[in-house]
Amino acid sequence: MAHEIRDSDSRRLRIDFHVHLGLYTYQKPWVTEWIKQSHPDPAGYEAYINRYSDPGEFEELLTAEGVDYACILAELSHSTTGVCTNEQVQAFCQGRKRLIPFCDINPHLFTDLGSELRHKVEVEGFRGVKLYPTYQHYYLNDRRIYPLYQAAQDLKIPVLIHTGSSVFKGSRIKYGDPLHLDDVANDFPSLNLVMAHSGRGLWYDRAFFLSKLHANLYMEVSGLPPSKLMTYFPELARNTDKVIFGSDWPGASEIKRNMEAISALPLPAEGVEKILGGNAAKLLNL
Repeated sequence: MAHEIRDSDSRRLRIDFHVHLGLYTYQKPWVTEWIKQSHPDPAGYEAYINRYSDPGEFEELLTAEGVDYACILAELSHSTTGVCTNEQVQAFCQGRKRLIPFCDINPHLFTDLGSELRHKVEVEGFRGVKLYPTYQHYYLNDRRIYPLYQAAQDLKIPVLIHTGSSVFKGSRIKYGDPLHLDDVANDFPSLNLVMAHSGRGLWYDRAFFLSKLHANLYMEVSGLPPSKLMTYFPELARNTDKVIFGSDWPGASEIKRNMEAISALPLPAEGVEKILGGNAAKLLNL
């Protein structure tokens, strides 16, 4: 169902495509410590997270940061980072149109991935799915995952996928190679696939090339310093139709500053608008 957009005349829509909950059901201590140390005020991190674990307070944060909509991501990575259940995300977003829930379907926990995703979307109200191959240890072109892709294509929802590196213990970077999405994009040409972190660290050129090659494959730039985007992607101005903003909050807490930094890049003004909201709005059917 499409949602009405109300936006000021002074700017266009702003969408954060990559937001985690501050409090998981449980989180590995090395993850919590890493996020805490990257926060502008490590000593105040716990109070900050507790405050914004209330969805009303979090919406106030979005307003202060200039964000209209945020995609809230579940995560079922028991052995590597932690667990933020689908139920947590569903409850957090319930009744709040600005908060868009994305489920996680870990292929090691479910047998019928397609039916599980259909239930999550049609019954529970999720509007996208996030995949964590580097944390859950599977290749994206593994045929076991194909029923999930088919269901997502039928349901017309986007699939957000962790690509590239990770600093967390137990992760396996080989599973985050964007090249595996060449098979998926070919086999599901109507499925919108979004590469979170755009192949971070190892495969920037690969992610860029694949997003140019496939009409249904997008780059998402969470976890990348905006000041480095033109270094990582020298021809970014030629690809603004295929790039989506995400913050990776709370790992990156300065959402507004990052959006302003992207606005300051040598990109066409219309391209900036597409990156900061227009492309995501299209995929989310806003």
